[in-house]
Amino acid sequence: EEQLVESGGGVVQPGGSLRLSCVASGFVFDSFQMSWARQAPGKGLEWVSGTTTTGRTTYYADSVRGRFTISRDNIKNTLLLQMNALKPEDTGMYYCTRGSAFTASGLRGQGTQVTVSS
Repeated sequence: EEQLVESGGGVVQPGGSLRLSCVASGFVFDSFQMSWARQAPGKGLEWVSGTTTTGRTTYYADSVRGRFTISRDNIKNTLLLQMNALKPEDTGMYYCTRGSAFTASGLRGQGTQVTVSS
């Protein structure tokens, strides 16, 4: 079964940091571009960041550029998102998605909740 499992979310104060992980199974991970996306309460799915199959090229939404860093470990079949300087508007359910480095499309995990609040 093809699967993506996210973890690492939590509650953090503004200015804090979190590191999200996504473990892939059931498919050849290094054959796919990957992305992170998020969905705030009452809003649609928003693409946040993506990476090519090798991880050498990365892309970011303007809202997170300079604060978030995406990376991948193709040996461990894992996609990571280091989030620093978090803001309340970063609150939402975060998903890893398979298939594109530029859009939140394709296979998606169950998500991990990030809440930024004082």
